[in-house]
Amino acid sequence: MKLVCIDCGQEMSSDDFKYQCSCGGLVDIVHDFSHYDTDHLKHVFHERLSERMSVFASGVWRYKELIYPDLPVESIVTKYEGNTGLYRSEMLSKYTGVRKVYLKAQSENPSGSFKDNGMTVAVSHGKHLGYEKYACTSTGNTSSSLGMYASIANASSYVFVPDKEISINKVLQTAAYGGNVFSIPGTYDDGIRFLEKYSGDFGFYICNSINPFRIEGQKSIIYEIAQYLDWKLPDWIIVPGGALSNATALGKGLRDLYALNFIDKIPRVAIIQAEGASPFHQMISKNKETIDPEPFPYTRASALNIGNPPSWKKARKVLEDTNGITVSVTDEDILDAKAIIDRTGVGCEPASASTAAGLRQLRSQQVIDKDESVLCILTGNILKDTGALHDYHFGKDLNGKFKNNIKSAELSFGKIKSAMETIRDLNGLLKIH
Repeated sequence: MKLVCIDCGQEMSSDDFKYQCSCGGLVDIVHDFSHYDTDHLKHVFHERLSERMSVFASGVWRYKELIYPDLPVESIVTKYEGNTGLYRSEMLSKYTGVRKVYLKAQSENPSGSFKDNGMTVAVSHGKHLGYEKYACTSTGNTSSSLGMYASIANASSYVFVPDKEISINKVLQTAAYGGNVFSIPGTYDDGIRFLEKYSGDFGFYICNSINPFRIEGQKSIIYEIAQYLDWKLPDWIIVPGGALSNATALGKGLRDLYALNFIDKIPRVAIIQAEGASPFHQMISKNKETIDPEPFPYTRASALNIGNPPSWKKARKVLEDTNGITVSVTDEDILDAKAIIDRTGVGCEPASASTAAGLRQLRSQQVIDKDESVLCILTGNILKDTGALHDYHFGKDLNGKFKNNIKSAELSFGKIKSAMETIRDLNGLLKIH
């Protein structure tokens, strides 16, 4: 395993760790899989499904050979992350117009988001190097995940959170885990620049997506999907695009599986951004070579509220490798799609629902055929942003198509019967929409 700059190709040791090359490029981890026997690995990964209390009970460390083979087991910091559900829903198929839709609920991770898949590897690597202070800038999911893992490792975490346009639920979760939270003026991007400049002075180990070990952990999501589906992936995989680390990890995992002959084809990837925070989509749709940061991004899907995604070069490579595309969707479309996913019984935070909103748009544009199979990755738990839930169903500033208001009624047969008659049938609405 070696670390390589994605811009200039310079190599470096994992023990002489740097987040960025001297040329300014991000670092990627390159593995040598040439000595692996695929059938043997499939057997090992299957046997580990029965593990309960060892590190291999984790849905990340089950695939240790493909993620961080040389890490000593005693350095692993885990909460048995991964192992999240894969679901199908007739309701979502009806809403999107695609017959075979899967939901991968990374929202079922221990801290409630996909960030756990990457954070377990990042914190484990930091522990291996002897760090005791971990840091990140975050719109919420990264910070709560880091707070949890740092506490498990008996270490300290320091998180920098924008002072507006975030979910207070995630900040409260971070504080509850013992994270030291700093509310900062400015944006996520300002926090990243601060950590890049001063992390060495503070002795911080950075756990944002500029850290390539985060990406190594997050690529386990695609390994798990492939294993659940007997190593036959859907035609499309759709992922939200904020900092773009998840899209990057997804592509890296797909390349690994294809190179090792676990899969015989690579699905197409669609990256979905919110219209108010869509610099990557704008770059791709205008066929530009570099990204133009959005200085004041805004979307109700707070996890997507990133104007200068650090992993955009890696994400562009994913689109090139998978014949992928980008889409931007409105907040209204995101929140309506969230209402549908919530009603499937799975549920998600707003950013996750961008996947279903994007799928619906791609189907209406006939980019995706109704008979193709599609997997939407849900990144965060339904209770990660209760403010958005409240405003959609009970607020007055959003015209949600699928509002589900609280019904006030006296406790009598007649009054309850009358109230029940006002309830709108969701299946009937889906026939219209």
